[in-house]
Amino acid sequence: MESAAVLRGLGVTVRYLFRRPVTLQYPEQRPRVAPRFKGRHWLTLYEDGDERCVGCELCAIVCPAQAIYVKPAENTPERRVSKGERYAEEFQINMLRCIFCGFCEEACPTGAIVLGHDFELADYSRQALIYTKEMLTEPYPGASGRDPRREV
Repeated sequence: MESAAVLRGLGVTVRYLFRRPVTLQYPEQRPRVAPRFKGRHWLTLYEDGDERCVGCELCAIVCPAQAIYVKPAENTPERRVSKGERYAEEFQINMLRCIFCGFCEEACPTGAIVLGHDFELADYSRQALIYTKEMLTEPYPGASGRDPRREV
């Protein structure tokens, strides 16, 4: 009886001995994420560099964790930031509160906010995890991986 259990255990060991290991040597080997993975937020730009965010605050309203703060301001003829009447003068996402549900991305009427594939969001202080508009805006149109010419 005991020898059958030992043989069965050895069989399992031998079966797994020749399988390819699933352990990754992170961070040297980066894991692939699923195409629909929701990671770091980006504020996207139009192809000409204008901001897509029109300061409508729908993302802040729909956020179940209340992690988003938007302070809208009016565009002026002298200072035009977005294609709408308003733009987000301040935009913050508290990454400590965010649950990465993606409701903000779905609610945005202009497609300004997208959730990318970056998942390394750790930091040493709480203040550093409150992402400001400067931290969230992509450095150039299309840097987030989304086509800057897309229509919503």
